[in-house]
Parts: sequence; structure tokens; C-alpha cells
Amino acid sequence: MYQPLADLLRPETLDDVYGQEHILGKGAILRRLIDSGKVPNMIFYGPSGTGKTTVANIIAKQTNRTLFKLNATTASTADIKQIVAQLDTFMAPNGVLLYLDEIQSFNKKQQQSLLEYIENGKITLIASTTENPYFYVFNAILSRSTIFEFKQISADAALKAIRRAVAYMENRTALAAEPEPGALEYIAGACGGDIRKAMNAVEVLFSAAVAEEGKITITLEDVKAVTQKSSMRADREGDNYYDLLSALQKSIRGSDPDAAVYYLGYLLEAGQMQSACRRLMVTAAEDIGLAYPMILPIVKSCVDAALMLGMPEARIPLGDAAVLLATSPKSNAGYNAINSAMQDIRKGKVGEFPRHLQNVHADTYTMEREQGYLYPHDYPYHWVDQQYLPDVVAGTKYYEYGDNKIEQAAKQYWEKIKK
Repeated sequence: MYQPLADLLRPETLDDVYGQEHILGKGAILRRLIDSGKVPNMIFYGPSGTGKTTVANIIAKQTNRTLFKLNATTASTADIKQIVAQLDTFMAPNGVLLYLDEIQSFNKKQQQSLLEYIENGKITLIASTTENPYFYVFNAILSRSTIFEFKQISADAALKAIRRAVAYMENRTALAAEPEPGALEYIAGACGGDIRKAMNAVEVLFSAAVAEEGKITITLEDVKAVTQKSSMRADREGDNYYDLLSALQKSIRGSDPDAAVYYLGYLLEAGQMQSACRRLMVTAAEDIGLAYPMILPIVKSCVDAALMLGMPEARIPLGDAAVLLATSPKSNAGYNAINSAMQDIRKGKVGEFPRHLQNVHADTYTMEREQGYLYPHDYPYHWVDQQYLPDVVAGTKYYEYGDNKIEQAAKQYWEKIKK
């Protein structure tokens, strides 16, 4: 029966797990827990192909526990009941180690069905998820578990696994592989930290290669064909999508044009042009704002052009927008002002409108007294001192001038007039 290369080469010891030294290296906390044999309920959080299932297998082997595997996307409460039925039998004398993949797909009732057994220790739960467990796993499970984050595997660590895979395939096929310069390194970079994808790429390259005199050539062209966009993790339902958008805005806010175009390019390659456009517009208003008031219509024009052009040409006006935003002066004064005002409104600081600000038509049709409104255009410099805020918040300062040229000029102008 066919067995994927990634399964054939699955590490059997913790020393063979690549890229997770922060939790599995000598002296690291998870390594010490496993070596002690006293394994608590755990949640493994991290991208696909980083070793979560592999580590669960190693734990089961080292602790002499009966291992059951369920995938929450297809499993049901009935599957859990079948596992529970084997507790305290000769099938599971030391209790059960349950590896529950994609736990975020279980609803609250399904997750709660495990509580009794993970509390009394008859089931040791190792759950894995590619999503942030604090958002997707219910508190009752979280409070009884220790969370370990599996990091995306670096290109250097992936390259070690790829070379091991190539050596294994050479032995398996009796063919000597001659990679073109940079071919294996390209796989390591393009797999996006997913060792499983890297293994699959090596297996496909060997299967598709044409052997000559007991040798095969792993060409850079073939490598690019089998790894295209394999590192583009930007599913709208996943953490990586929101991390990318956050990284784009924070890079612009931090005035780093290189990082800005990098994350913009990542979003475009992942097919998320609409989201990139929206985030550029939000950033223009939130982070540049009043420091460069014309930035919003300029970015809007770039976005409109991109939407009209479509990819790949859309990258050009969007790239211009990202660089312009990153290199523009910054101000969040308007952003802070509206947030502060809305916060007061939510707190109930809502009062009567000052009489002189009410709709003038009310006086015309109901014969009420004059408003007493002072029309600013009738006064020098088009300004006159009168109250605009309701009494409940009168005198509150929501807007503070930013320390940029445009806002400081406005500040000096109004200070001169109002004095």
C-alpha cells in the first residue's frame, strides 16, 4: 500500500524533530515533561507541517499509553464514546492518550464531553490546532490544558529535512540525484515552513524525473513547478490572514516601505487583493490622516486603478500606495479624537443639544423663542466664541493637534484667532 514520503520519514525521536528547539531542545520545558513521563493535557498550536502529530506519536511511545487519533473535522461524539468505553480495560490499562487534530472544529458540547475524563486523568488530551486556541477552544478545555506553540520551521531547518529526504529517495530508487544549484534551497524557502509540503515536493520530483545512466537531475524549473505558491498561507478564516493584514499596517505605521511592499506582495500572491486594498485605505485614514490630508484621495485613486486593472498590473498602483503611505508623515490625532468621543457616548455622556445648535426649522414652524445662534461668518476670521458640546461634556478636549507640519500650522492659526 502506498505510503507518503512524509509518513515514511516521520521522526521517531525528539532529536529528529526539526525547528522546534524552543520547546523540544535539551532542557526545554516540553522536552522535560515528555522525558519525565508525566504528560499533562496539552494543546499544540502552530502551522501545518511543523511536527505536532509527530510529537504526539513520540509521547505515546515514550509513556506507554494507548494512542487514539481523531480529526475533529470528521469525528463525532460517538467516536469519543467508543474511546471512553475502552477505559479501565486491558485495551488501555494505563489510560488513553487522545490526539485530537483540529480541535477548533469541535463544538462546545463535543469539547465538554471530554472534561470528566481529562480531569480524572483517564484520558490525556493532546489537541492540535492551526488557529489561536484562545479564540477557538472553549475556556473549560483551556483551563485544564497547557498550550505549546509550534513555530513555523525556518528555511535552514527545512533544508536539513529535504536533504534527508533526497538521501532516502536515492537509496529507495537506486538513483543518484544531482540537484541544480539553488534547487533544494528553493524548496526550503517555498514550502513556507511546512515540512510535509517539502517532503511531497521531493517525492514528486523523483517520481517525475527522467533517469539517465542511474542519475536524475533535479532542475530549478521543475522545483518551481511543484512548489508554486506553496507558502502562501492566507485563508480568510485563519490567523495568518489577519497576521498579514496586521503586519502590512504596522509596517506602514512604522514607516518601513520595504516591509510594507513585502507584506503587500504576500497578500497579492495569496489572492487577497481586495483585503489589501481595504487595509491600505484604512491605514491612510488611521495612521497618516491629518498629517497629509490628501493621502486618502490619492490612495483611493490607486485602489480604484488596481480594481480596474486586475492582477498582475494591479500590483503597480498598490505598490505605489504602500510606499507613499510608509514614507508619509504620520498622525493618529483624528483617529484618537473619534475614539475618545465615541467612548464617552457609550458611557452615557449624552445630554441635550445646546439650544442654539438645534434645527432652525423648529423655531419657524412652532413659534418657539429665538435660538440665539451666533453665525460665525458674520464675525472676523469667521469665528465667534460659543458652546457647541452638550453641558455634560462641555470643555472636553477630544482632539489634540499632532506634531506634524500641517496640524501645527492649523494649531498656530487657531490659537492666534481665538486669543
